[in-house]
Amino acid sequence: MDELEFMRGRVYGADHDDAAPRRGRVYAELVGGPLDGLLLDVTDRPDDESRAGVALPTEIGRHGPGGRALYAPREADGRRFDWRGDIP
Repeated sequence: MDELEFMRGRVYGADHDDAAPRRGRVYAELVGGPLDGLLLDVTDRPDDESRAGVALPTEIGRHGPGGRALYAPREADGRRFDWRGDIP
């Protein structure tokens, strides 16, 4: 199994040993970019914050450790967040 396949369906920010989705939580799928295939827990995020998108810290983006990957929800499907680029 390669790294991308290993990460797919895992929850962003969760401990590696316990990264499966949890019952009763709401997730959005991250599409494209360095976090492609991961799930983002959006259960407690206000709607306006989710619509604006998120900057998620990641060590595997263009800017390496300390960088962030930008994701924004699709207009037609708010359960999928598309990659918009990386920032330092």
